[in-house]
Amino acid sequence: MKYCKLKTCFSSPGTAGSVKLNRQQTDIAVNWAGVLHHAKKSEASGFCYVNDIFLAILELHKYHQRVLYIDIDIHHGDGVEEAFYTTDRVMSVSFHKYREYFLGTGDLRMMAKVMEMYQPSAVVLQCGADSLSGDRLGCFNLTIRGHAKCVEYMKSFNLPLLMLGGGGYTIRNVARCWTYEMAVALDTDIPDVLKEYD
Repeated sequence: MKYCKLKTCFSSPGTAGSVKLNRQQTDIAVNWAGVLHHAKKSEASGFCYVNDIFLAILELHKYHQRVLYIDIDIHHGDGVEEAFYTTDRVMSVSFHKYREYFLGTGDLRMMAKVMEMYQPSAVVLQCGADSLSGDRLGCFNLTIRGHAKCVEYMKSFNLPLLMLGGGGYTIRNVARCWTYEMAVALDTDIPDVLKEYD
């Protein structure tokens, strides 16, 4: 697999990753910044003023007929879902808190069925870390390894994969989560305890 390190660009960090995927310069593109999945066409919403995921998916559409958008943030990726609501070129699957009900309950069989039936040619995975246990705002109980299983599972389909950050309000957990998920994306083992440096 090919990997690249992306620099954050002001217009849309995810778009730069989409361009790399479209040009087949990488199989997995990662950008932990941005990810403003609540922004709507005509209004800002929930910290989000421009929907960079929408822009990234538009870029992917230049080469990919169908794009699957998966959002594992504790909050619904409503801006992305609303933007593509009337097209079959994007399927949005959002695992989020809805009152007292966790949609889908994290069952991988559901995602296998989505992949089988929808047959996307690219995947955008929003890895919001506010769904981790101990998050100051979120109230789920996912472990870092459990969260990363989503990355591992979606990577197993060998489709162009754009991995994005998202929410996360306990910074040390966000850093641990995204470090571990980057290791999963790179097929690299990292120790549970890292050596301290001066």
